[in-house]
Amino acid sequence: MSSKTLVVLLGPTGVGKTELSLLLAERFECPIINADSRQIYQDIEIGTAAPTAEELARVKHYFVHTLSLDEYYSAAEYEKDVLSLLDELFVTHDTVVLSGGSMMYIDAVTKGIDDIPTVDEETRTMLRERLDHEGLDPLLAELKLLDPTYYDIVDKRNHKRVVHALEICYMTGMPYTSFRTNSQKERPFRIVKFGLRRERDNLFSRINQRVDQMMKDGFLEEAKKVYPLRHLNSLNTVGYKELFRVLDGEWELQMAVERIKKNTRVYAKKQMTWYKHDAEIHWLDADKMGVQEMLKMIENEIMVR
Repeated sequence: MSSKTLVVLLGPTGVGKTELSLLLAERFECPIINADSRQIYQDIEIGTAAPTAEELARVKHYFVHTLSLDEYYSAAEYEKDVLSLLDELFVTHDTVVLSGGSMMYIDAVTKGIDDIPTVDEETRTMLRERLDHEGLDPLLAELKLLDPTYYDIVDKRNHKRVVHALEICYMTGMPYTSFRTNSQKERPFRIVKFGLRRERDNLFSRINQRVDQMMKDGFLEEAKKVYPLRHLNSLNTVGYKELFRVLDGEWELQMAVERIKKNTRVYAKKQMTWYKHDAEIHWLDADKMGVQEMLKMIENEIMVR
């Protein structure tokens, strides 16, 4: 078994991963690889609850504020980039921490994702314009013709997944599902996963409080700065979408804040549902365990060879 270990710390949004990941990295004197697909982008620090300047100063982070908002980035690119980085980091570190809540990004690194072709800009622009002008229903009907298997299983309200499947169909002339083998890839390092969880009511209370704090920290002002770019995929995320409707004059601010809280809670539930299917996760109950107890449990598990 490899002497190199990737410690994965995951869990729903608002559960408290940031501080524990910092303490873990300090304990093992190693960097943190961010696994939040929105914290990778610049200029949206408040709305993505990105690490603060003080937290970034405590521990070296990778994949935080790396991309401009108009840059395209996928889980497949993340997999390739993180594996390349780990090759470098494991030269000088026995342990590296990967922390975040983006399920696809974590799976990409720990399990690997299928070798799906990269979509060219012409195809992406064409389908994005069709979505804007025609709406989702015609694209769903087309997906049903081109890939009925994927049509039967896709979330038909998730326009990103529908459009991406059509992009692959157009690019290759083959059904999207023909590229989805779901076979787990071997990694040349040990992977140990820890999940942080809390009782539902407590988690939802923390989410509500965090949204209130974001608003106090200037979330609306941050949304105003990026408002001209609201069409970009990087801003198609909870928080910004609701505040853009305020800036469009469609909603009152308080209504938007309540929707942000609700939609963040819905996202947290989706994350927990996703994690339930992963039997490799060692769960830590943050309501019942202190930080030092959790650190000791993680350390003991890592030391088991």
